[in-house]
Amino acid sequence: MDIGILFSFRNPAFNRVPWTTTYADELDLTVAAEELGYDHVWLSEHHFVDDGYSPSLLPIAAAVAALTRSIRIGTYVMLLPLHNPVRVAEDAATVDVISGGRFDLGVGLGYRPGEFTGMGVPSAERGARFQEALPLIQRLLAGETVSLDGRFNQFQDVRITPPPAQRALPIWVGARGDRALERAAQLGCHLASIGAPGHRERYLAALAACGRRAEDHHIGQLAVVYVAETAAQAWRECGRAIHHVMHEYQAWAAESGDESGDALATMAVPAPEEFMAGRVAEVMGRPAMIGDPEQVYQGLRAFLEVTPATHLVLMMALPGVDPERTRNSMELFAREVMPRLKK
Repeated sequence: MDIGILFSFRNPAFNRVPWTTTYADELDLTVAAEELGYDHVWLSEHHFVDDGYSPSLLPIAAAVAALTRSIRIGTYVMLLPLHNPVRVAEDAATVDVISGGRFDLGVGLGYRPGEFTGMGVPSAERGARFQEALPLIQRLLAGETVSLDGRFNQFQDVRITPPPAQRALPIWVGARGDRALERAAQLGCHLASIGAPGHRERYLAALAACGRRAEDHHIGQLAVVYVAETAAQAWRECGRAIHHVMHEYQAWAAESGDESGDALATMAVPAPEEFMAGRVAEVMGRPAMIGDPEQVYQGLRAFLEVTPATHLVLMMALPGVDPERTRNSMELFAREVMPRLKK
């Protein structure tokens, strides 16, 4: 199993530091992830968020590529309808060259209306823009010379240089609902899931319906994880951050009006003190793997039985947690949990 860590470069008001410090600390943690034996650094995109949730993934990916030597780097996910697809292909290829062929491109629709308004893109067009953009990016990354007279993109004889270092740069599609699962299968892309039960089965069924082989495709599952020597210590260190994350995602789900986020939008968010005391069993409607190494291992084993994956994406670098505590959590997980999961 491939095990990676998601970094979002957030700097929340409850523990705000200079932005240069946030970026330096998170980049240092990506280097630590490589040193500790993690397989992937994953990056995630949002816009116009008070805590600075990373809005510019490919510059960050290039920075990680320049600082590391072996760990793979991916986006989980880039909000494709907000971007020019030719530019995405060029930038993805450039990051792949800088990294020596270690880049994965993960893309998704996006769901927050404010992001689309702020970028001047009608939210109602996001599906159509995605459907036009992704096959174009696939062709450009494959080295084709492309002409297109589309609804959103019109050009003649475009070919990107330099090409990616990888002969077939991995492309992932983020999914929250059935249409996105089907879209990933139809386009022959790997699945970037959010840890929802049933995603794997529906994705595999969609692959089979398209005549594609399951063994040629990966499935990522996102899990909230934090480990310390004791459960009480883990919750004490990360509880305020978990409350922040849950409150943020709940507000976004309510804002989106998206059917797949309805349950999250109406979920009660406990007070920060409840999290810090370790009295919360779920985060964003899914189990929180927070505790000592044995608890986290058993929690992840149970999680992966329900949501099997080839790639485990850990939301472990939590906003507002002291970077030394995050590093300690990463080290403890790498030493006492990761080897057992990889057996």
